[in-house]
Amino acid sequence: MIPYTKAHACGNDFLIVNEDAVPDHDRPDVTRRLCLRNAGIGADGVEFFSWTGPKSSRIRLHNADGSIAEISGNGTRCVAAWMAEVLASERGDELEIVTDAGLRICRIDAVRKDPGFSVEVTTNMDVPKFMPHTLKLTHGAEIVGVEVSVGNPHFVILVENSDFSIDGKAWQTIGAEVCAHRDFPNQTNVEFVRILSEHEIEVRIFERGVGPTTSSGTGSSAAATAALALRRCVSPLTVIAPGGAQAVSWGGPGMELDLTGPASLIACGEAW
Repeated sequence: MIPYTKAHACGNDFLIVNEDAVPDHDRPDVTRRLCLRNAGIGADGVEFFSWTGPKSSRIRLHNADGSIAEISGNGTRCVAAWMAEVLASERGDELEIVTDAGLRICRIDAVRKDPGFSVEVTTNMDVPKFMPHTLKLTHGAEIVGVEVSVGNPHFVILVENSDFSIDGKAWQTIGAEVCAHRDFPNQTNVEFVRILSEHEIEVRIFERGVGPTTSSGTGSSAAATAALALRRCVSPLTVIAPGGAQAVSWGGPGMELDLTGPASLIACGEAW
């Protein structure tokens, strides 16, 4: 049996599993099975977890398709929520979580215990790196976007349409093609961004290894980086996804970016 905790951040859901419960070589298959929405528990990925100190841990993320991702901002925040519940954390406590993209410090900004257990967390997302990039799609259209790294790769596309379509094609279709584009041999996450005001943007997310998803912490960070750097938006910037809103604070190139948002524990149990 595999003990697990399920958590979500703005609808982006993850299973937290102690790394000792599943050998390394079995994790891709186990992840695919557990993440199935109808025949498994259902999740966007599994965070394999181990304690490294009284308030510190090490995690490795497998996407729903079994592939390994460097980091998930929302997944890291879900792990922080679970750690906070175990440790009875209070406002102001800081938790250290090492990901494959490096150390992330998660500060607990608020704790709510009714109904269920949830937290508000600010995570240091390191220094984002970005550069413009133009892609040519199979139907001949060129897309001008921004490559952004916040520990994992993103391609951000700024759009005007309220349905996020491009040249009459749905964002989900464009996202699937961009994700697997030859310019990205290891694939990339894709964000479609619409500017609502200088303090607010709206996003749609096609996540590498998952597909369309309700939210993404690194995706929100990447989208905000592009909007703040290229569209004269102002920090802190609210990023609205279908699953909810997160806030990004960033002082500009060369400076660290902070991501703030909620995470809630959903259930715990055992799986085969």
